Amino acid sequence: MSHKINQETKDRIINKIKNEGMSVPQAAEEFGLARNTIYNWIGTKNQGEPGILEVAKLKRENNELRQIIGGLTLNLERGKKNRQS
Repeated sequence: MSHKINQETKDRIINKIKNEGMSVPQAAEEFGLARNTIYNWIGTKNQGEPGILEVAKLKRENNELRQIIGGLTLNLERGKKNRQS
């Protein structure tokens, strides 16, 4: 049994995936949709540009790398202070 999803809801779901880092499986569960339905929405307008999923993945990876670099920088600074003491 399928039901029609209005464009406003589609846009809201895609926005959460694209800009808020929500994964497709999370969105599918939250909105009660099949993952493939969401993947189809995302894939329909990909014309040589990075896809929404790729952008969201890269944003998550970028945040993770920033956290790692921040931790390494903090440890490096602590090490310098300890050697100077």
